[in-house]
Amino acid sequence: MEKLSESKAFGGIQGVYRHDSEETGTPMRFSVFVPEHAVGERLPVLWYLSGLTCTHANVTDKGEYRRACAERRVIFVAPDTSPRGEGVPDDESWDFGQGAGFYVDATQAPWAENFRMRSYIERELPALVAEHFPVDTARQGITGHSMGGHGALTIALRDPARFRSVSAFAPIVSPQTCPWGEKALGGYLGPDRAAWRAYDACALIEDGARVDALRVDQGDADGFLTEQLKPELLCEACAQAGIDLTLRMQPGYDHSYAFISTFMADHIAWHAARLHG
Repeated sequence: MEKLSESKAFGGIQGVYRHDSEETGTPMRFSVFVPEHAVGERLPVLWYLSGLTCTHANVTDKGEYRRACAERRVIFVAPDTSPRGEGVPDDESWDFGQGAGFYVDATQAPWAENFRMRSYIERELPALVAEHFPVDTARQGITGHSMGGHGALTIALRDPARFRSVSAFAPIVSPQTCPWGEKALGGYLGPDRAAWRAYDACALIEDGARVDALRVDQGDADGFLTEQLKPELLCEACAQAGIDLTLRMQPGYDHSYAFISTFMADHIAWHAARLHG
């Protein structure tokens, strides 16, 4: 692992790092904020998965999480959204290819060799972070925005024993029923829609996946609300499954980091109550 930068913030250390990923076959960057802590002490960790076109840098620069994480004593990890670099396949559109990995393990050519973001996020990066940072792996939470909200929900639903808490900002709750998701899942996984269900939060819940509680914030002025995000589908799935969903529709907020940063501290407090409990 290579340190690209480290800076002191709110008593802790904000760093950006790079390593060679076996899963993606490429160098991958990620950021980590570690609050001030005693020697030998291990802290809970909150994973943040970013949305379409983003890298680790978007939330690191604009997410405004460090003060809340320092106060609540939670490590914050932000991975990239896809493999990148020369020789990695890409697409001319902004919502597919590099920057749009959708947190899946692709099975279709030419994507299958590098686009293994599910395995990267679920196995490889957690092992690396646990090796190099003071993480208590028994206390993990996960959150994310848009495509990353989809990633957070589906990863937690597939492995509820790993996560004590899960939340999302404006998540794509049902990729198999929206244009972004149909394009991504069809391109990465092929035409068999049965294979898509493992990457659709509503379908996972319908198929029996459970978590104790979900927290979602959604702006009602979000331009993607009706066609792409469809939070009402998550409400229906959670109601039928008996999952405690807190969906807060935020008046006047859009899909940007102005929205995310406004409610970031609320989400960190919500996670911290469960991670320290």
